[in-house]
Amino acid sequence: MNLSQFRIAVLVPCYNEEATVGTVVRDFRNTLPGAEVYVYENNCVDRTAEMAAESGAVVRSERAQGKGHVVRRMFAAIEADIYVLVDGDATYDASSAPRLIHKLIAEQLDMVVGVRVDQSEAAYRRGHRTGNRMLTGLLSLIFGRAFKDILSGYRIFSRRFVKSFPALSNGFEIETELAVHALELSLPVGELETLYFARPVGSSSKLNTWKDGLRIVATMLKLYRSERPLHFFACIAAGLAALSIGLAVPIIITFLETGLVPRLPTAVLSMGLMIMGMLSVSSGLILDTVTRGRREMKMLAYLALDVPVSSRAARPTSLERPDEMVCLRS
Repeated sequence: MNLSQFRIAVLVPCYNEEATVGTVVRDFRNTLPGAEVYVYENNCVDRTAEMAAESGAVVRSERAQGKGHVVRRMFAAIEADIYVLVDGDATYDASSAPRLIHKLIAEQLDMVVGVRVDQSEAAYRRGHRTGNRMLTGLLSLIFGRAFKDILSGYRIFSRRFVKSFPALSNGFEIETELAVHALELSLPVGELETLYFARPVGSSSKLNTWKDGLRIVATMLKLYRSERPLHFFACIAAGLAALSIGLAVPIIITFLETGLVPRLPTAVLSMGLMIMGMLSVSSGLILDTVTRGRREMKMLAYLALDVPVSSRAARPTSLERPDEMVCLRS
């Protein structure tokens, strides 16, 4: 498949990556000759911008600190048919990009995630690997489906996905938000394994295992509350109801035996917990209706954009006449 017919943008968010950004830019320019490489420096205090520019990238800046802010700015500002999002730390395999793009086009997908296959213990530390598995399992438990590697920073997107994605995250939790957005709208997505290397000498990770891991868990819970409010508040209601019944059973037994309610404060507490549970369910029902409306608006925004690049690239069959073909926006 000839990729030169598509506008491909390689998006590289960077924070103090002068040791690696030049390699990343050159590798992707060699692998995808027709692509434009954009490097967004995020308040860097080293020579990241200079090294990226010298290597042939278009360099821009985002002053709001955090990967989520950078991705939001990239998605809003850059126009392309296919977007390649990759970290600037030279840990991802640039030569895998054509395979990922071909999968996106051939299978008419909106997102393809590069599943990391580490080449050394230093590439993917045991703590990060365990954390990724736990977070992936939590996502699967909450939303019913999940990706093999929800925290991968190597992703391919269609224009439809990028321009209809309401990015709200500020930091490294942006990958989780991307996954949940795709799952909630049942968008066509796929995964392919790609090599994952250790950081080169002189390059250090900006990821804080515990701090960023907790932020990702908090993001999942927020998305759980906003995207599945009925289930979220029903679980709270079930807990409150169980506690209420547990407190009420001894009181009911005593009343049946003696006709008295000696522990009135406990009875009031039990009744209050049950009322709170009912209010929780009611809130979930109301918010579920609101969420459905929001989801419909997201889908309408998605459908209002151009068709996937694969459909645009498809050629008419011999049975189609030119006057019967529908012209698509470029």
